[in-house]
Amino acid sequence: MTCQVPVIIISAMKLEIAQLEKALEHPEVYNVQPFPYTSGTLSGKPVILCTGGVGKANAAAATAAMLERFKPEVVINTGCAGAYLNSGLAVGDIVIAETEIFGDEGAHVAEGWIELSAMELPLLKKQGVRYFNQIPLSQTLTRQALRNTMQCGHKTVCGKSVTVSSCSGTLQQGDDLAQRFQALCENMEGAAVALTCLRYGVECLEVRGISNMVEGRNLEGWDIELAVARAQELLIRFIAEMPA
Repeated sequence: MTCQVPVIIISAMKLEIAQLEKALEHPEVYNVQPFPYTSGTLSGKPVILCTGGVGKANAAAATAAMLERFKPEVVINTGCAGAYLNSGLAVGDIVIAETEIFGDEGAHVAEGWIELSAMELPLLKKQGVRYFNQIPLSQTLTRQALRNTMQCGHKTVCGKSVTVSSCSGTLQQGDDLAQRFQALCENMEGAAVALTCLRYGVECLEVRGISNMVEGRNLEGWDIELAVARAQELLIRFIAEMPA
């Protein structure tokens, strides 16, 4: 029997879901506001694709809108990311986030930067647990996605990802974030999607392709198309093997 509850896939840019959109069976485009979306099926499973826009505000709003409209059990956030230089990653590799981190929320004090826990300012209180900068993602979905990576043949690493409002454009800034949070890479939306899903009690998976290394900003070394193509290839396999 085909599952009737859709999987929601959210990206910041259209390119990050273009391959998924081409793979959809029976696609239908809905130009509704505030967030248009495309529906269809992948391997017989209903899927909704939504491009929410760049940044945390757009990502949180798009995720909430899709959750309210469709009541899904699974949300997938996909796109590209910049890898920190000592992560062992290279352009074209894949990161599955087990934890997303709000990298900007905190305070700059004389002794340095402090996060929300030091300020006693949780982003969410739920069932007796307070969540500050670090937001967990679904362990079950992460394990399932890791199993699919063996079929894709691309290097895939599971770990922490930092979400920032201002991308790191210098090696020093990237090293500071990598060391502060023991993280692999950075992006601009992941923690917002993860927090919104946690608030609604919906399982969340994040899969990103590495488009660049976090160092002195040099666009000649970037390959966004390769990064997002490999992330989408993994997701197509992942959805095909998802239980209905």
